[in-house]
Amino acid sequence: MSQHSADPAPNSAVATVVKRRDWWRDAVIYQVYPRSFADSNGDGMGDLEGVRSRLPYLRDLGVDAVWLSPFYASPQADAGYDVADYRAVDPMFGNLLDADALIRDAHELGLRIIVDLVPNHSSDQHEWFKRAVAEGPGSPLRDRYHFRPGKGADGELPPNDWESIFGGPAWTRVTEPDGTPGEWYLHLFAPEQPDFNWEHPAVGDEFRSILRFWLDMGVDGFRIDVAHGLVKAEGLPDLGSHDQLKLLGNDVMPFFDQDGVHAIYRQWRRILDEYAGERIFVAEAWTPTVERTANYVRPDELHQAFNFQYLSTDWDAEELRKVVDRTLEAMRPVGAPATWVLSNHDVTRHATRFANPPGLGTQIRTPGDRALGLRRARAATLLMLALPGSAYIYQGEELGLPDVVDLPDEVRQDPAYFRGEGQDGFRDGCRVPIPWTRTGSSYGFGAGGSWLPQPQGWGELSVEAQTGDPASTLELYRAALAVRREQPDLGAGDSVEWLKAPEGALAFRRGEFVCVANTGQESVTTPAYGRLLLTSGEVSEAGGEVKVPGDTTVWWVRV
Repeated sequence: MSQHSADPAPNSAVATVVKRRDWWRDAVIYQVYPRSFADSNGDGMGDLEGVRSRLPYLRDLGVDAVWLSPFYASPQADAGYDVADYRAVDPMFGNLLDADALIRDAHELGLRIIVDLVPNHSSDQHEWFKRAVAEGPGSPLRDRYHFRPGKGADGELPPNDWESIFGGPAWTRVTEPDGTPGEWYLHLFAPEQPDFNWEHPAVGDEFRSILRFWLDMGVDGFRIDVAHGLVKAEGLPDLGSHDQLKLLGNDVMPFFDQDGVHAIYRQWRRILDEYAGERIFVAEAWTPTVERTANYVRPDELHQAFNFQYLSTDWDAEELRKVVDRTLEAMRPVGAPATWVLSNHDVTRHATRFANPPGLGTQIRTPGDRALGLRRARAATLLMLALPGSAYIYQGEELGLPDVVDLPDEVRQDPAYFRGEGQDGFRDGCRVPIPWTRTGSSYGFGAGGSWLPQPQGWGELSVEAQTGDPASTLELYRAALAVRREQPDLGAGDSVEWLKAPEGALAFRRGEFVCVANTGQESVTTPAYGRLLLTSGEVSEAGGEVKVPGDTTVWWVRV
């Protein structure tokens, strides 16, 4: 039986969604990594005009909104997450007129635009920081960051024992204007990314102004980078242990998930609510539990928070059910929608994660079993899109792209790769520019090659190669998103009704809709719950029962 039992028309997902109330509660939001999406001028680097040219593709795919990773003016020490000017577009991506045109075109197509905001840290080339260093100790601008004298007889030791997420100490010592070693500044990430001091009122004033600047430009919301990191524990106390990265996600750290961040977001929410059109905030908040994540989406704070607990869960029915239940239970009291995500620009693509044995984490260096990984990725996508709430799609996952795990060392640009004992530093593998056509210097990405090399054979995974092929992953996504719009029981909600399922499988009902996901390797037999809508792989039906192969998800609607 074909995966496309419903056979929706290719453009059936096209709709004017901008006026839809509470659109964010069931939105499918597509992440664009601008460097790697489309290059309009042939310099090998993606840009805003390239994104703009591909907006019709995203509309026809059936998504509701587009989230753009940073395109601000930046030295690019961390791919734009080191911002030098929050009100300017980096020339590599275009200019403010390009941003304005992109927002306007998206709105005309019924798409919303969400932009990244980076409030935890700036670039060391930000005017505030450059002046703070140049003016020396006692400069009022140093109070806008975390400058501290060092420990030891000559201040030669860092002020505390905090470690950078990218490896090494979280402190760097500056050379003062007179040439002597001086104070230290805090950077939870790269040294080129000094952390703001959110206790200083000028920092809050500046970011409230930045919010208004982009809201006045017409953006529909913000994804808040390191939303859990703005406030540090009073006195910046020692953590008292090494290998601190192993504690992330398990404990509340003195530099992450401090309760003081919530006052900031309540202020921001009041600003956002002044604007028409249901603008939203989305938190990137790594917290120890989904219950603490729920604190960020209380009614007077942010609208959504990424569900990293779900992203980190292996392809296992029992574990998936646990995290779904915990997520829905945590979000229900605060009235926020659950979010579901499988990939993003910081983790190995799930088509590769699921190709490897479980328990290896979210950054994996081996390709694994490509066929197995793709089969599981397709099944996982249908499961994700069937759950109540909002879903995120990372560019290229609709093509079934694997991570590029064999990039030569000399082409890598992830700053974590060059710092010992930090993150694995292999994020470049999920950032390789995506293929649009079967042939060409960069498979349709642009006329001048690509900033990271694309694998041989990338063209056979391209949009051109997959369009019109009913067995392709791209057509599966198009069909799934069309069905999701058409079925009234899909999308928003806060609960599922679990059904009895064979070992290794999940089954649940949402109104008249039923989903079964078989995470095991062996086939299972389930009732035929109604009219078959969609499957991630081939299934067989006989005598009122359906045989569901391993690593396959099926959608039905009861009739």
